[in-house]
Amino acid sequence: MKPGPPATALRARLLSCSVCHLLSRPPAGHATGGRPVCPRCGATLHWRKPNSLGRTWALVLAAVLLYLPANLLPVMHTTSWGRVQSDTIMSGVIYFAQTGSWPIALVIFVASIVVPLAKLLILSFLMLTVQRRSRWRPVDRTRLYRVTEVIGRWSMLDVYVVTILVALVNLGNLASIEAGPGAVFFAAVVVITMFAAAGFDPRLIWDVMEDSDGGRHA
Repeated sequence: MKPGPPATALRARLLSCSVCHLLSRPPAGHATGGRPVCPRCGATLHWRKPNSLGRTWALVLAAVLLYLPANLLPVMHTTSWGRVQSDTIMSGVIYFAQTGSWPIALVIFVASIVVPLAKLLILSFLMLTVQRRSRWRPVDRTRLYRVTEVIGRWSMLDVYVVTILVALVNLGNLASIEAGPGAVFFAAVVVITMFAAAGFDPRLIWDVMEDSDGGRHA
């Protein structure tokens, strides 16, 4: 006998709360504003995150537009004995590499350049596969999404370094460090990509594997 499809919450008509993660069946007539609510915490329940693809695309495109000035504009202005030097993220990586501090250069390069770009590419890839209703390796695509959630916060490393240096080094014309406009753009990229990853619903990857089309909302 051919085994039946695996049991899923969608097939069982169960809703997962996005706040407390309780899995429950929405009781008839129990709704707020026309929608069912979680019996434990009272949050509004949805079959899928509302307008997940549209919001995620908007955030990803905004992050792409901010990514260029974040890397082209200086993130830090250093004053030493009256001489001012402005550094972008990449120039800082090159400086540490030339001075022999390869581990620091590698950490900054990965956290500040590779990770944000990788998040943008991965999220774009996942959304395209969902829109094309691709059945290609859903497990691996789900793992890719989990990677974007885990590594996203580490992109703030460069912003933390600039913030600490600005607070610690302030000796007037003798020696001081000020944050540049690139730091603001970079922080915006990191925050927006974190919101984009949170707004994407990974269950959309698996919806195409379901036999029924009911209850799927992007």
